[in-house]
Amino acid sequence: MSHEPTATTVRHSVVVDAPVDKAFKVFTENFGRFKPPEHNLLGVDIAETVFDGRVGGYLFDRGVDGSECRWARILAYEPPNRVVLSWDISPYWQIEKNLDNTSEFEVRFIPEAPGRTRVELEHRNLERHGEGWEGVREGVDGDQGWPLYLARYAELLSS
Repeated sequence: MSHEPTATTVRHSVVVDAPVDKAFKVFTENFGRFKPPEHNLLGVDIAETVFDGRVGGYLFDRGVDGSECRWARILAYEPPNRVVLSWDISPYWQIEKNLDNTSEFEVRFIPEAPGRTRVELEHRNLERHGEGWEGVREGVDGDQGWPLYLARYAELLSS
């Protein structure tokens, strides 16, 4: 996917062989099964990644020592159609404490045919991260970012 150098939105999609309700459920309830374990802001290994499926909940990693890294807030939760989360990770790949400096990503689940769903991910408002925001865009848009997550998610659904 090509982008203009100043694009503040990243879009990726994948079509999966699953009905929309299953596609949504696997994405939210099994996020930790397709999130790369090396994508870790904790000082220890991740024991689990938790997607607290409700507005006001968090997407967070729990370390083997019980520590937690809350790196996304759930802003909209509308099963089985969409979910919107904040991206609370700074351009320095640390938790962003100033919530005005966070972007958001929306995932939509669109039925294409019986048993087939298009999953569209839009990561927007990247400029809110302030100085260095282009690095966030490059990270989430690159081959170790959303394309990797969606490919591993599709593999999980097909297994």
